[in-house]
Amino acid sequence: MSVAVRAELAALPPYVIPRQPPGAVLLNSNESPAAPPDPVVAAVTRAAATLHRYPDWTSGELVGRLSRGLDVDPARVAVGCGSVSLCQQLLQVVCGPGAEVVHPWRSFEAYPVMARIVGAVPVAVPLDGGQRHDLPAMLRAITPATRAVFVCNPNNPTGTTVTRAALREFLAEVPGDVLVVLDEAYREFVTDPDVPDGLDLAATRDNVAVLRTFSKAYRLAGVRIGYCVAAPEVAAAVRAVGVPFAVSRLAEAAALAALDVEDELRRRCRATVGERDRVAAALLRRGHSPVPSQANFLWLPLGARAVAFGEHCAARNVLLRVFPGDGARVTIGAPAENDAFLRATEGFAP
Repeated sequence: MSVAVRAELAALPPYVIPRQPPGAVLLNSNESPAAPPDPVVAAVTRAAATLHRYPDWTSGELVGRLSRGLDVDPARVAVGCGSVSLCQQLLQVVCGPGAEVVHPWRSFEAYPVMARIVGAVPVAVPLDGGQRHDLPAMLRAITPATRAVFVCNPNNPTGTTVTRAALREFLAEVPGDVLVVLDEAYREFVTDPDVPDGLDLAATRDNVAVLRTFSKAYRLAGVRIGYCVAAPEVAAAVRAVGVPFAVSRLAEAAALAALDVEDELRRRCRATVGERDRVAAALLRRGHSPVPSQANFLWLPLGARAVAFGEHCAARNVLLRVFPGDGARVTIGAPAENDAFLRATEGFAP
């Protein structure tokens, strides 16, 4: 007699792990093209000398630093092994058997996977014609069984955003016992003043949780660390369901050092935004139709031609993230990498 595995897990779509062949131009993972600043590397090196000791279970030093920098009560902050881990922990906190999780689609592919992992039912709501969240449709999708709603702002993979007024109207209609998770993994690349800061909304609504990460703008994708800001009781529950010692000494040291050089990292974000706009303009001149983006990537809504476009670029040693039937997401890399991508598009008819 074999061990019985939960039947619903057999239907989980595998998380797509982008290829990283040596020598290829990797524009498929939304990583920073630049290594962490020297002070961050030095801090990780120093922390490596204490690897024989367990890390601080609560990441107390980082929680304190974040609470001061964000001007929030430390009781509202939870640190985790990347924002995707915190995403699952939030669902563990609010979802029970039969719960529903409303999420936009296409959006971050982990949302429906995480919902199924915790035994909930994912409810996908298609984006509107502009590749944005259809907030009225998401409201209509909420039922008495709904326990959580995801809003990805900017949205991955389209780069589109929800405006301040639209989000406030949405939150005013969401039942108070439904947790709204504002996923702001790409917040640091936003330049549109009409895009709200989720922390302002979380400060006044106990049913709003904000997710942020050190993987993107802070260039720490390799050490896995992020944080959540939520009502104290939600944050406490998130900490309670976390895997003990999930945040390593190296990760906390890297995050603390990155906060010390935040000005330099912000300058790099501004450079990425400049490259984003340059690449978008070049694509438009070539007859392509990138969606206006507020993130560190561009979305090409190619539909059925997405796979062919990805293969065309891969044959020229440039790797993109392809979503079959929908489009291709292009990470903004270093200028030379972006130029390689633009060259790779040549010969593919818009």
